[in-house]
This record gives sequence, structure tokens and C-alpha cells, in this order.
Amino acid sequence: MSMPIFYMSQEQGWRRIVGYLMIALFLVTYRQLYFAKKSFSYWLSLQMLLAFFICVAYSPYNLFLGFYTASFIGYYKDQKRFAIALAVFYVMLILPLILNIPRLVRQDVFVVLPFMVVMMMTPFGMRSMFKRQQLERDLNEANERIKELVKREERMRISRDLHDTLGHTLSLITLKSQLVTRLLERDPKKALLEAREIEQTSRAALRQVRELVTGMRTLTVMEELKASERILESAGIQYQAEGDFHLEGISGLIQNIISMCLKEAVTNIVKHSQANACTIAIEQTSGELRLTISDNGIGWNESHEPPVTNGNGLKGMRERLSLIDGTLELSSSSGMTVFIRIPIVIRTTPSDDILTKIEQI
Repeated sequence: MSMPIFYMSQEQGWRRIVGYLMIALFLVTYRQLYFAKKSFSYWLSLQMLLAFFICVAYSPYNLFLGFYTASFIGYYKDQKRFAIALAVFYVMLILPLILNIPRLVRQDVFVVLPFMVVMMMTPFGMRSMFKRQQLERDLNEANERIKELVKREERMRISRDLHDTLGHTLSLITLKSQLVTRLLERDPKKALLEAREIEQTSRAALRQVRELVTGMRTLTVMEELKASERILESAGIQYQAEGDFHLEGISGLIQNIISMCLKEAVTNIVKHSQANACTIAIEQTSGELRLTISDNGIGWNESHEPPVTNGNGLKGMRERLSLIDGTLELSSSSGMTVFIRIPIVIRTTPSDDILTKIEQI
């Protein structure tokens, strides 16, 4: 506000005092327009009125105050209110210029006119920017809602499938087991037949479970890597990936466990590390798969147990990795580094489906 204050300092007596008061009130309207909701239009009208009087009664070079008003006009979402405010704003810009033409030399007019054109276009630019920001917020909310709905629908689908495929089968096994118990003494041969039917029914149940699990979509490491990249970028953490994350030939079970461990490690970096850089590296050899997630954050004191060891996050990672004979190690030489090692077992059977092996047993 140094320019209008400088122009007011050239005035004398009550004109200077009134001018300073109007500048102070203009500052109040500027502050209020950021927080006012119901009275937004009143404060905007007062701001335009003050800018008009400061330009007409004092110096026409105070016309640049219209830049502030132009930005606030773009806040209007309603098209009718936006059009009314824009029309009043144009009058506020053009009328002081017309009234001050005798006081302006030709060079001044050529300086003021470009600024007027920019001020006239500013409300459209600001409104477009606010609309884009609102659309981005709405899109993010919609995406989060869709994710939740997908998760809920997937849970319901699994529940329905389990009920439809296993509910009746397990009930049948229970009834036949009770029947076998009653027939053991009275009719052993029939009890043996019922026991064989129970075996066949249980095998059918295993096949149903296998088909159900096969139909579920497992998360790949590459997909989780892309999701982790978005999370790190949102947190302002630089990200670097090293190695081939496609992991061809690695089973869906192992990829799913690695993906969950990667997600947990990245979440810990964002929440606790205070880091600004992160590296995710993967290396696959003939007998081992190594995943390393490191950051340049605060780490932890080597002389004490790491504060996150007893948390559910790392505990869950260790439990998942134990299912596939994997190991988890932590290091804090510079920041935090998570080492995950998983042995690659060469299967001698045609299929490595766990449920198939159970069925064979």
C-alpha cells in the first residue's frame, strides 16, 4: 500500500486524514473478503466504492487497487452474481478514467490503458482457476469414494461367494459326520460309505475355495510401486526406483506380500521419517529376491531398539514375510533402510498352488 500512502502524503489537512482512513478501511475489506461468507458481497461493494473514491478524489494512478477487487470477483460461483459484480467493476474502472482525463497527459493514458485491460480480464482468469481447483478437489473426493465403494463391493462379493460355495457344503459335511457317528455301531458298512461321501464333499469344497481364490485379483509389485510413487510425490518426497519391478515368474502370493510390505514401508516414510528423498531398489537372483527401501530422514538411535519395531506395521510385515520364509532387517546408518529378503524356491511339482497340495494330501 506504499503507492496510495505516498499519494496521500502529498495532500494537506482533512483530505490527507480522510485519505488515510479510506486506505485503512480498504485494508480491512481486503482481510474480510478472505473470511466473510454471508457478507462477502457487502465487503466487495465497499471495496469497489473505496477504490472509486480514492481514484476520483485523489490520484488516478490509484487505479491499480482494482487488481485486488478483480481477484475477489472470481470467487463468485453463481453466474448471475459474477456478471453483476463484473459490470459494477467495469464501471468502477472506466468512470474514474473518464473523469480524470483532463488531469492525465497522453503518455499516462497509454500506461494506464494496458493495466485496465489486464484488470478487466483478471476476474475471468481467477474464476477459471478456482473452478479448476474445485474440480480437482471434487475429482479427488470422487476417486476416494470410488475406492471405498470398490473395497466394500469386493468384501460383499467375497462374503456372497463364501456363503454360496461353502455354506451348504460345510453344512452337508456336518450332517453326514453326525450320521456316521450314529451308524458306526449299527451299520459299519453304511458308515464307511457316508465317510467316503464326506471325503468327496470335502474335496469339492477345496476345489470351490481354489476357484474362489483364483478369481480374486492379486496386487502386483509394479502396481503398488505406482501407488507408492503417488503417495511420495503428494508428500513432497523425491522418489527413485532401481531394478526391474515386473518380477516375471514370481507367483501372485509372493508379489502380493511384497506389495503389502512396500506399502507399509512407504507409509512409515511419509508419516515418521521427515525425509525429502527415498530410494526403492529391487534385485532378483537365481535363489533370492531382495527389496530395499531407504530414505534420508531422521532414522533412529542405534543404541536403542527402533521405536517402530513394536508397532503393528513392522510386526505385520514380519508375519507376512514368515509365510514365504522371508526376512526383514532395519538399518539407520543415514536415515532409515528396510531390507527384505525372500528366497526363491524352485518347485518340482507341476503346480505351486497351496490349495492343490492340500487337496492332494
